[in-house]
Amino acid sequence: MTPISANLQAVKTRMAAAARAAGRPAESITLLAVSKTFDTARIRECHAAGQRAFGENYVQEALGKIAALADCDMAWHMIGPIQSNKTRAIAEHFQWVHSVERDKIALRLNASRPADLPPLNICIQVNVSGETSKSGIGPGMEIALADVISNLPRLRLRGLMAVPEPTSDTTLRRQRFAQLREMHENLMARGHALDTLSMGMSDDMEEAIAEGATMVRIGTAIFGART
Repeated sequence: MTPISANLQAVKTRMAAAARAAGRPAESITLLAVSKTFDTARIRECHAAGQRAFGENYVQEALGKIAALADCDMAWHMIGPIQSNKTRAIAEHFQWVHSVERDKIALRLNASRPADLPPLNICIQVNVSGETSKSGIGPGMEIALADVISNLPRLRLRGLMAVPEPTSDTTLRRQRFAQLREMHENLMARGHALDTLSMGMSDDMEEAIAEGATMVRIGTAIFGART
């Protein structure tokens, strides 16, 4: 067993334990391997160990990896901030986008999504901790943006994403994740057919799963520390 495959198995074990503690089936949670800054050899090793969904933050870096790994069965997720001039590349090469926070970006992604591809899966990013350094819309603004996205034919609104502030306070972690879950539930009550809560990373996946995460974004616990 390679180091990455061992790490991957350890992460899955943590996820399963967290799911059991929350009274949830382990299969209700998807693992997204965050491969930003890691080379294609490590990503290929992770793929060989059974991982299929990979998250990238930087479009140009991701495009090189997508081309180099075209022989692998992978789903690519854009999880970083989106510049307007990158929307065409994202719409053409990714299957998911977790970081939509503006009408303009949603409209551009819709216009650029090729007709021969399935609709692009979209999560709205919410800045639940209110940090000025973080991307994402403020709580309450997700309702109007969800209405816009749901009316765009080349996009499919799947749910919400958040990156709360790093903290060792487990109570605060759960409060942030609970806030996103409540927003998700509110959108569903308004008629949006959502199935994705993208929240939780290497240090806080247990709290996220306890509050209903359906997708956790794990990088360093799989690939090791970034340089």
